[in-house]
Amino acid sequence: MNKVILMGRLTRDAEVRYSQGDASTAVARFSLAVDRRFKRDGDEQTADFINCVAFGRTGEFMERFGRKGTKFLVEGRIQTGSYTNKDGQRVYTTDVVVEQVEFAESKASSDNNGGYVPADRPSPSGAAGDGFMNIPDGIDEELPFN
Repeated sequence: MNKVILMGRLTRDAEVRYSQGDASTAVARFSLAVDRRFKRDGDEQTADFINCVAFGRTGEFMERFGRKGTKFLVEGRIQTGSYTNKDGQRVYTTDVVVEQVEFAESKASSDNNGGYVPADRPSPSGAAGDGFMNIPDGIDEELPFN
């Protein structure tokens, strides 16, 4: 059995490309910073940086939401490979092929932890004391559910 479950934050925005051909497929590459459970004496590194790749709909999801600092729960499998680089040296790779991904924290939590906030979304400071955003006067005509 080859199954991996990881929870961590993206170290940078997901890099997405599309395959060639009639049925182009999204291929998203990203790296997750996964905290280590224990810290050894003298070891400065407290996280592992794990390379991941997602295809198809999962890749499109990462294109849309995969921003640096966002915390995700990833499920997939480990895949190893190798290639020869331009200098003629053999390079070995290990990636997690993502089969399922979901957000690992609420939007409010990610805002407090340096997560990505889209520019078109209102900030939490625009909310009333009850946690809901204030709707400006005169916007009633634009709402589709009167």
